[in-house]
Amino acid sequence: MKTLIVKLGAIGDVIMMIPAAHLLHQQGHQIDWLCGQSVLSVVALYPWINAIPVDDQAVFHGTAQAKLGVMLQLWRTLGLRKYDLVATLHYDARYKLLTLPIRAARRIQLSDTDRRFRLLPGRHHTDEFARILLDRPDIVTPQPLAPILPPMLEARAVASATQAKPRILLAPAGARNRKSDDRLRRWPAELYVELTRMLVERDLDVTLIGGPGDTWILPHFEGLPVTDQIGKLKLPETVALMDAAAVVITHDTGPLHLAGITHASIVSIFGPVDPRGRLPQRPGTVALWGGEGFACRPCYDGHTFPPCPANDCMAQVTPEMVLAETLTLLAARETGELPPPRIVTPISTVALTRIAAASSTSHPT
Repeated sequence: MKTLIVKLGAIGDVIMMIPAAHLLHQQGHQIDWLCGQSVLSVVALYPWINAIPVDDQAVFHGTAQAKLGVMLQLWRTLGLRKYDLVATLHYDARYKLLTLPIRAARRIQLSDTDRRFRLLPGRHHTDEFARILLDRPDIVTPQPLAPILPPMLEARAVASATQAKPRILLAPAGARNRKSDDRLRRWPAELYVELTRMLVERDLDVTLIGGPGDTWILPHFEGLPVTDQIGKLKLPETVALMDAAAVVITHDTGPLHLAGITHASIVSIFGPVDPRGRLPQRPGTVALWGGEGFACRPCYDGHTFPPCPANDCMAQVTPEMVLAETLTLLAARETGELPPPRIVTPISTVALTRIAAASSTSHPT
């Protein structure tokens, strides 16, 4: 049996898709994966996946001629192949053109209108991908799917597991891909800086991670005793560094999902996006979901964000809250008993305002 998966990116979506592909692999399917250059090194961590790279830069931003060139090259590569299943896991119908000449017994694609092929809100994307890919009934899955850890991680000196003190990784930029810059998903830089000071005061090793496009965040950390690895590591090296870390702290972005396929504990910060669909489903992970009491939360509809002037829901999560969860996970790692994945909601700032107003009315000064 042969399956072709069409999922060009982004990193988080690809990683959340891998467990579903692994279930098919366990059932005897050969897995071919049409992936973008930006996620090729992640897919390549899994030897049971045959990665077929696509120039996603040309697909997203190229001229009409460049896009046609990509399709013609793919058609020459795949045109004579036959698959039992071709799964185009994008909502945009234009992605179907990439596999137009391929013979397939069954084809599926994500749909905004057909519930069977839509990632339903409030459900984890990993479980939803499995439901769609394996044609499962639309019922609650008894056992949530955990991330699939790569069988081998690239060795590198910066990823040494023998650290004198616990290493905390921060991914303070991100929330950006080839198609958009989702600034509303970012925890404010000044809060990352305040948290860094708290971590350093507790004699913890703090390292900054991110891609080449994330160097804009570095001036915020000037003068702080941190190790800068932003833009200096390839993706497999970043995964290896995470695997040797104690805790990874980030908001809803690619590094969150990369950390999910390692042994590191995770503290993540959410606001406009529902963490129930994205927090890695394994022990030692926690999401702090800001915006409690906000009528607009979550505001992300699966495709776009509203024109919000500020991400106040993210700012509701304080550095003190993140520090407390980090210390809890560090203590749990010492005992070897990591807690199950959790979503923690801060006390509603709206509720606190009402309580304070009621208190001042009842007890005037």
